[in-house]
Amino acid sequence: MQLIGIVILGALLGYLYGANTDGFIFSSKICLFAGLTLIMPSLFNFEVGHIKLVWTYKKVMIKGFIVNYILLPVLALAIGFTTGDFGIAAGLFVLAVLSGGGMVMHWIKKSKADTSLGFLLLFVNLLMITLSLYMLDLFGIYSAGYFEVDYDNSVGIGRFAKGVLILLIVIPFFASRVIRHINPLVKLIQKFQKYISHISIFIILFYLFGLQNVQVLEDIWDFDPQLILVAFVAVVVFYAFAFLFARFIYDQNSEQERAAFWHTITRYLTLGLVIATFTLGSFGVSMLLPIMFAYIVQIPMAAYINRHM
Repeated sequence: MQLIGIVILGALLGYLYGANTDGFIFSSKICLFAGLTLIMPSLFNFEVGHIKLVWTYKKVMIKGFIVNYILLPVLALAIGFTTGDFGIAAGLFVLAVLSGGGMVMHWIKKSKADTSLGFLLLFVNLLMITLSLYMLDLFGIYSAGYFEVDYDNSVGIGRFAKGVLILLIVIPFFASRVIRHINPLVKLIQKFQKYISHISIFIILFYLFGLQNVQVLEDIWDFDPQLILVAFVAVVVFYAFAFLFARFIYDQNSEQERAAFWHTITRYLTLGLVIATFTLGSFGVSMLLPIMFAYIVQIPMAAYINRHM
């Protein structure tokens, strides 16, 4: 419940700040901040030799690929087309193709799953961001006609991939290699990791919801308020089916499959929100709604599942 309160408070205060000021201008430094505070502490015990786990647990890797890059995108398409809104459908599709996220290692560790394989899955899924963005572009090209809208792909969404890899994987990994040799600092970080992650989540949400681009949501409230309910229901349905898929496909008695389970029911919301804010011109303002509601749905759901499964 404490984490849920942090999420709601950070998002609400950030939005109010942006609504009553000029708002923040996006900086990639927020991605670096997320990488160093949410991802890096999980890497202290990761060894390069763990890469061999790709072959050792190839069945788990194949399962994860099928679920995250075939089943969930198809699910997002089905729900998105039902909503009748191009932006909401695009937001759901972004959620579907971005597996894991900054908090996924937190849940993997809390559930006593395999953290080495968990990070490897995180690394692989981040490497797949180029594929994810390509799939999003294809979604826009081939679904715009269904929604009877024009799709402008001149923004070049593929350009995000390189920056994401550097800020969320490369820098945190090398930082962890250096810091783990400073034993007192490692112990200090691990001792206060819970508080560090909570403060980090609050700062990230406050910043992202305070961005100038997010304030255009007022247009939806003024002209299409029903889309807010439609988007919320769509997100709830998406996560419900994602959980059912993961529950059915992965063996909860296996530490490795439990790690893959978390990479299915959690999506990379921070990265999704970043991508959405830069592609509003292509997909529409309503694209933000599913990703913003995903914060409200995903984190409480993950906390509940971790506590009761």
